[in-house]
Amino acid sequence: MAKPRRWLEWEAAQARDWIAVPQSTDDKYSRGVLGMRTGSTEYPGAAVLGVEAASRTGVGMVRFLGARRVSTLVLQRRPEVVTADGRVQAWLLGSGLDAGARSADTTRQLQKALRQGVPTVLDAGALDLVGDGTGARVITPHYRELAGLLNRSGETVEVAQIAQSPGEWAVRAAGRLGVTVLLKGSTTHVASPSGIRLTVSGAPAWLATAGSGDVLAGILGALLATHSATLEADADALAALAATACFVHSAAASRASGGGPIVALDIAQAVPATIAALLA
Repeated sequence: MAKPRRWLEWEAAQARDWIAVPQSTDDKYSRGVLGMRTGSTEYPGAAVLGVEAASRTGVGMVRFLGARRVSTLVLQRRPEVVTADGRVQAWLLGSGLDAGARSADTTRQLQKALRQGVPTVLDAGALDLVGDGTGARVITPHYRELAGLLNRSGETVEVAQIAQSPGEWAVRAAGRLGVTVLLKGSTTHVASPSGIRLTVSGAPAWLATAGSGDVLAGILGALLATHSATLEADADALAALAATACFVHSAAASRASGGGPIVALDIAQAVPATIAALLA
């Protein structure tokens, strides 16, 4: 019987290799375009935070498509964001959406994005659509969300069971759902269908704050857009990018905190300096 694979702790030495540094020949398109369908009337801030984080992670362009009020708030914060439909290299879907309250039109738009086959992050209110995709997909649930996904897929599991053995359940979910799983927690577990197992730990406890997950999703979406060509050739790169997003998120939180309280926007604003330090 084959021995189970060991978990690898993802650290700076690994993460820096997955930061795309632009060259003099690059333009905004070659640097990657991230499409985002996030936020809602009830949770517009999720879109603003995700856009802020993605914009600061090194993506060439963010293309935001959402409700008019949400788009207005996004543009007030980040006027360089494009709100017209067009080609993207990756998608971030679902942050700030409630799957139970989604309109039929919103669901159709999310499914349309998923079926384009480009690398996709599914967060929060798009997790239930994981089976509709055709390309490289990574889901970003917390324990309760993962329990809901697995129970709908035919597993029987309680939230407490996942909390007790998060790594085991991340691996089982990756195999059952056929996608890379980024299971959020004090130690984040990343598992791929092919058996890759990565952990990211050491985040400050101050990171447990409203909107932090939206920032993480934005960072991850940007990394997928900047590495879309790599993902076309090697789907296993998705796990490395997911772990890198977690590492940058955690390091940015530590930088922003300095030992004290933070809010989610602080984390996003600390991303550029965190990446600069990582590359140095």
